[in-house]
Amino acid sequence: MLSVLAAHFVAAALAPFLVRWWGRNAFLALALVPAATTLWALLCAPGVVAGDPVGVNVAWAPEYRMSLAFRMDVLGLVMTLIAAGIGTLILVYCARYFSDDEPGLGRFAGVLTAFAGAMLGLVLADDLVQLFIFWELTTVFSYLLIGHNTERRESRRAAMTALTVTTLGGLTMLVGLIMLGEAAGTYLLSEIIAAPPRGAAVTVALVLILVGALSKSALLPFSLWLPAAMQAPTPVSGYLHAAAMVKAGVYLVARLTPAYGDTPAWQVLTVGVGVATMILAGWKALRQYDLKLLLAYGTVSQLGFLTALLGAGTRDAALAGIAMLCAHALFKAPLFLVVGIIDHSTGTRDLRELSGLRRSMPAVWWISVLAVASMAGLPPLFGFAAKESAFAAFEHGPAWQTLALVGMVVGTVFTVGYSLRFLWGAFLDKPEVPTTPVHAPGALFVAPAAVLAALSLLGGPFASALDPILAGYADTVPWGGAHPAHLALWHGFGTPLVLTAVCLAGGLLLFSRRGEVVWLGNRLALPDPNRIYRRVLAAVDTLAIQVTGITQRGSLPVYLGTTLVVLVVLSGVPILTGRLWEIEAPPVRLWDSPIQFVPAAVTVIAAVGVLFVRRRLFAVVLVGVTGYGAATLFMFQGAPDLALTQFLVETVSLVVFVLVLRRLPTRFTTPVLRGRRRINLLIGAATGTLVAVMAYFALAGRRAETISSGYPAAAEEAGGKNIISTILVDLRAWDTMGEISVLAVAAAGVASLMFVRRRARPVRGRMGVPVTPLPAISAVEPAGAPAEPNAVPWRPSGIAVAPRQLRIRPKWNPLWLPGAAALARERRSVIFEVTARGLFPVIVLLSVYLLLTGHTSIGGGFAGGIVAGLGLMVRYLAGGRYELYAAVHAQPGVLIGLGLVIAAGTALGGAVFGTEILDGGVFDLHIPVIGHLHVTTSLLFDFGVYLLVIGLILDILRSLGARIDEQLEREARDSAEAEEVTA
Repeated sequence: MLSVLAAHFVAAALAPFLVRWWGRNAFLALALVPAATTLWALLCAPGVVAGDPVGVNVAWAPEYRMSLAFRMDVLGLVMTLIAAGIGTLILVYCARYFSDDEPGLGRFAGVLTAFAGAMLGLVLADDLVQLFIFWELTTVFSYLLIGHNTERRESRRAAMTALTVTTLGGLTMLVGLIMLGEAAGTYLLSEIIAAPPRGAAVTVALVLILVGALSKSALLPFSLWLPAAMQAPTPVSGYLHAAAMVKAGVYLVARLTPAYGDTPAWQVLTVGVGVATMILAGWKALRQYDLKLLLAYGTVSQLGFLTALLGAGTRDAALAGIAMLCAHALFKAPLFLVVGIIDHSTGTRDLRELSGLRRSMPAVWWISVLAVASMAGLPPLFGFAAKESAFAAFEHGPAWQTLALVGMVVGTVFTVGYSLRFLWGAFLDKPEVPTTPVHAPGALFVAPAAVLAALSLLGGPFASALDPILAGYADTVPWGGAHPAHLALWHGFGTPLVLTAVCLAGGLLLFSRRGEVVWLGNRLALPDPNRIYRRVLAAVDTLAIQVTGITQRGSLPVYLGTTLVVLVVLSGVPILTGRLWEIEAPPVRLWDSPIQFVPAAVTVIAAVGVLFVRRRLFAVVLVGVTGYGAATLFMFQGAPDLALTQFLVETVSLVVFVLVLRRLPTRFTTPVLRGRRRINLLIGAATGTLVAVMAYFALAGRRAETISSGYPAAAEEAGGKNIISTILVDLRAWDTMGEISVLAVAAAGVASLMFVRRRARPVRGRMGVPVTPLPAISAVEPAGAPAEPNAVPWRPSGIAVAPRQLRIRPKWNPLWLPGAAALARERRSVIFEVTARGLFPVIVLLSVYLLLTGHTSIGGGFAGGIVAGLGLMVRYLAGGRYELYAAVHAQPGVLIGLGLVIAAGTALGGAVFGTEILDGGVFDLHIPVIGHLHVTTSLLFDFGVYLLVIGLILDILRSLGARIDEQLEREARDSAEAEEVTA
């Protein structure tokens, strides 16, 4: 099961390369992945139907009751076949829908395949948190797919609408899922359904969960996003908006109904909102002229029908609901594909411009007839058998079921009406419209829709054979009657058949009066939900601007002071008025050794000195001294690892500050008033005192034995001797995973702030002189350097320099740095270059040593990565940005991504080869000549940290170093050109 899921995401990662090699035919190769999933599900089907679900449970975070849990029962089997089976046909359809030169086709192929994997994970997830993760993945992927045509404003707006609405519902659902999991004492869906908790809190949780389900399935009042999403390419509409994503909310309702179908709040929301959506969306579909919009509103209507059936809480309704779930996927997906074929063949989807396609596209016509007949509930299609079961399920119920049945009949009348409207508008002759010219579609283009329509036709006669399968889910819903219903094509004459005849007659009447229906629908139309949505967003934006204008005044000291004052007040008042002072705390120990007083005094003096210096560089140096003082205290306390890391971090921070200071004035330009300085001093002193008091009472109030006493034994069990490093990569590796993820995000933030550019606007220098892009160079040498015949061309990748610097560089001295040749002579130091060139290999070797010895001695991946980064800093400071490019040819993002992949791969490897995620292993090897070698899997994890830290520092150097160098050079050149123009 895990392999099936992983295959989708691996295929998604490979999709851009496959499209680059094979063009649109790459979709045929990608279709093999969901096809294999479909085959796997079919092979598992006999056991699943027999009552033996397929499942896997891998411990993830046992202390938090979380695990990678997947389970496929009958409902999961049905949804898997829908998601994977129809996904296979959609990918085949894409191979002829798109052209090879479609912009962003590789990205689209990858995202669509990844969406199929996310949908598969959603319907198989047995853990609430895991379900939410896949739920949000489908939201993100759908956003990317809907907005595929990025150059169109409507596509971007539709994608953002879908993202906003479904994300809002998803976050609301997350709160409900957590409440439900805490109430049940478990986050496993199978265990919650087997022993569902009850109470007011659970009812609130169910309502919150339904908000997420209703928003995902586009029910009222969240229906606006689905019609807007028709801006997406037709394969997206046929998959996400007919067979997969919109079924996620319906699936969640079906999943929880066996446990909570008898809850009044559940029944009122699912049945009430479902029937209302079915009627209102069906009525709106009757007046649509765009075939795709007609199907979109019809989909919203049918989703309301499904939600009402699956949420009613009765066994017969559940059977009808799951049958209609299958029928809807089999008739709505091919209809969307047909619309894509018509659009491709004629260039329009407007039914007012189409005429005569029945004769020019007979195969597409008959496919549409079958699908429309099933949608309208005509025999002998699968839709007829499912609809008859739905009517029968509400035939003898209480008053609320009778009222719901009336609503379903009205909604079905509208369904028949817009089904006929679709068939007439797309294919039949219109006297006032000339015959539409057609470019005949290929067989492979039509085949996916034909397969789905044929399955819809076979579903009716074989409904009795499907009954035992679908009843496997329906039987999980409590049933109090004596004669449960069965799925069949023919149940004889009765109320359901009469209601079907009423629906057909009413639909024919609506179609025959289609002009009057459109006129009446426009007169009775409710306010446009998209307009309401945009107005709400505009109001929220206006409110945000007002609040920001009041609270965000652009002063960092004010923000920081406000934060610290709130901290002091909210934390200080309980301390002063509480009972903390009654704790019998041990006396304060000023020091363990008098030598500690020296770095402590230096740290305090440096911190106070920052308040009085006026030069920015002096302030930065004093701040660095405070960090070095803290590192010295760590060393005196017997924590060499912490001391080493602190020293390294402070050194890197100091260099980064110096790089940034080049773009800032030398002095603090805004003088601080004496009164403001006193207030700042008071706030700082109060905050420092508060933190010291809180730390003292936190330690003094300890009653239980500290967990640190068990660290030596735990480190030895993990195969390490360095407790700090073992904690980071073994005992608390999850924390390290979170920290390196934050580092990756920080690196992306730094790069994005530095490299953002305005588009479609020429850059101009001083005096209005245009700045032209700098040409790429093939060799670099300072102006005025002599060229030699035996010069060796050399070009740092991705570098652009001023034209006056274009020279052929002579062979460089092996003792010097090659990139330093691009620097002006007054900026070069031969001693520094020679020293840097000699030190760099030693620094790199030291960083590797720290990486390898981190588990048994001082060091680790983080410290080793910083040391390697310091080596890059030395080369940059000695040779400039060209030397930095020459030192490392890899991009920072590649190193950061590779580090994350290695760390995450090691974590997942523990689950594959061990017992749980991040489960480590120890290997003791004896290698001839080298000797004994102690290797742990955590070393690989630490190597990922090592690469990520190097990538982060390289990103900082390129962003804050090389990028600023470029800006300074450009400004100097523009200034010189401006002076020439003026002269």
